[in-house]
Amino acid sequence: MNARLLIAVAGFALAALATGGPPAEARLPFHTGLFASGPLDGITDVPGVRVANRNKIEGTSIRTGATAVLPNDDPWERKVAAATLAFNGNGEMTGTHWIAESGYLEEPIVLTDTLDVGRADDGVVTWMIRRHPAIGRTDDVPLPVVAECDDQFLNDIRARAVTADDVVRLLDRAHGGQFERGSVGAGTGMIAFGFKAGIGYATGVLPRDLGGYVVGVLVNDNTGGTRTELRIAGVPVGERLANYPLPHRSRAPSGGGRTRSGSIVVIVATNAPLDARQLHALALRAALGMGRTGLTSNVGSGDLFLAFSTAMVVRHTAPFRVDAPRMPILEDDRILNALYRATAEATESAIADALFESRTMTGRDGAITYGLPVRRVLAILRAAGIAVEAPRAP
Repeated sequence: MNARLLIAVAGFALAALATGGPPAEARLPFHTGLFASGPLDGITDVPGVRVANRNKIEGTSIRTGATAVLPNDDPWERKVAAATLAFNGNGEMTGTHWIAESGYLEEPIVLTDTLDVGRADDGVVTWMIRRHPAIGRTDDVPLPVVAECDDQFLNDIRARAVTADDVVRLLDRAHGGQFERGSVGAGTGMIAFGFKAGIGYATGVLPRDLGGYVVGVLVNDNTGGTRTELRIAGVPVGERLANYPLPHRSRAPSGGGRTRSGSIVVIVATNAPLDARQLHALALRAALGMGRTGLTSNVGSGDLFLAFSTAMVVRHTAPFRVDAPRMPILEDDRILNALYRATAEATESAIADALFESRTMTGRDGAITYGLPVRRVLAILRAAGIAVEAPRAP
């Protein structure tokens, strides 16, 4: 075996040791809610939305990464209506003051770990200047949107492994279509309900008589909560897993604050023509989806939401000038109510998706967090009358 092949095999073995093997195919093996899922059941079902993940798994202690969400291929030139919400504010999402003031989003959204927010911000600025050389000269300057969750249990967060160059490469690779979920990108080192979690996606598609609009949700799930609090598809799965044996007991996170309370970032995208006021209301409904999973948002939680509409585009040209959007704002209460429900349902499903698509991971100081026992959970759901597909391979 030559040296290059040996290195490749060793790298694959290290990744398998860290994550318990490659993730299963995407999409939950069951469906909940009134609305159908999109063909990808992901935020990229919303036309124009682009996503990328960059994993940082190095040695025995680095378990982190970054995830990018773009509303289109150039949000600086085609800003989109947006709104943010700090449901519980023990966390950071930069750039939110300007979104609240202007009513639009003009940068990529980047998710990462808590101590890499500054480096991710630097990477976004570098990427945008390369694409728009007039920035900071004859044009305005960007205020990057970077959101964090604390992954210090599995990751040596003080190493600050995500670099500005990582984020530049991440943004260069963002595209539509299907993506890996679970322990990838910003979700690499995340934990929820005592199980391995991370990035989850889901969508809801309204019927034609309600406009046929799509709501897509992406979560970086690092929520607190104990195993017994977990509900999936309305079933108290966590209570029924209370005594479920794991090969070894996971070392519990130490300390207080967010280390125990956890956090979640929720990104909501839609192609419905909504303004910032309506998008704020849409973001608020993500909290209802959280509640359906058993979460209550603790004092130490950083539960941060951002919603945007790809249909409400604000044109930008240098020197700075904004052209008003031409599409009429949606004012039909029936459709708005359906969008609210679709957001809650998709958030609930995205949180479940993050759990189903993550696998057992060993990280810093030998800490182990076990993946959700999928076969056992599907048996519990089936016994409760939920229609599920055949169990997937572990």
